[in-house]
Amino acid sequence: MFPNATNTFFRGREMALLTKHRKEQLIAPLLEPFLGSKVVQLDDYDTDNLGTFTRDVKRTGTQLETARKKARIGMELTGLKLGLASEGSFGVDPYTGFIPWNIEVVVFIDDMHGLEIVGVAQGSTKIVQEKVDNLEKARRLVADFGFPASQVIVRPDDGENPHFIKGVATWDQFEAVFHDCWRLSKQGLVFIESDFRAHANPARQNMIRLAAINLLLKLHSHCPNCHAPGYWVTETKPGLPCEYCGAPTAVFRAQIYRCPKCDFSKEVARSDLQFADQGSCSLCNP
Repeated sequence: MFPNATNTFFRGREMALLTKHRKEQLIAPLLEPFLGSKVVQLDDYDTDNLGTFTRDVKRTGTQLETARKKARIGMELTGLKLGLASEGSFGVDPYTGFIPWNIEVVVFIDDMHGLEIVGVAQGSTKIVQEKVDNLEKARRLVADFGFPASQVIVRPDDGENPHFIKGVATWDQFEAVFHDCWRLSKQGLVFIESDFRAHANPARQNMIRLAAINLLLKLHSHCPNCHAPGYWVTETKPGLPCEYCGAPTAVFRAQIYRCPKCDFSKEVARSDLQFADQGSCSLCNP
């Protein structure tokens, strides 16, 4: 099983991945060749029970807690000591508070070595959540969004209507569903929103791949103290001096690497910059 894998820590083992939205097609090709492990996909448990993007089932835990729960369920169902799970969330960016934002995590649990390592990726995305009153407007809206590659969910009236159709993936289906929802509408409106399920959203698929790559990098970073994988940046220290006045700024001057196994940590000064731009200085730019 992948005898030329670049990481021998997990070689020859199997990883449970619980998913009903084809995430194994995104994650397995990235992890398997380099870990020497085999992803075992299963869908014996309906992950919609843990929360849905259509809001009919509320997610009760945090994004990370839900991913961890998925991984544990997969491990219990298969009896494997390695588990994987992916969970996504959507909101606004942490910088301006206006840009649609997608955060993806891929959790890796190894009960044999007592490890939990999390790959993370985030960035801007495109989201549709809009009411329309005629088919032409609806067609233009979803075409700009990238339909039919990016699928949509359609409801009568607004986003709280309990009647919805998801998995809308062809133009003929979209038109039929639009007319059905328009007939059910009390306001003469149809609400169209993005389908965020992994198999229905190419932009989210790319972010999941990036999270899996981040996980893979962490799994190949070994602690200098105990040699366990997952040795990675967990904190940054601000204070890089201003290039003009020398005062400390909010720009980070060092990173803290920490081991998830033995908790060994080390502060590493950044090597790419000695000084922060004057524009980042609160004294020069009060």
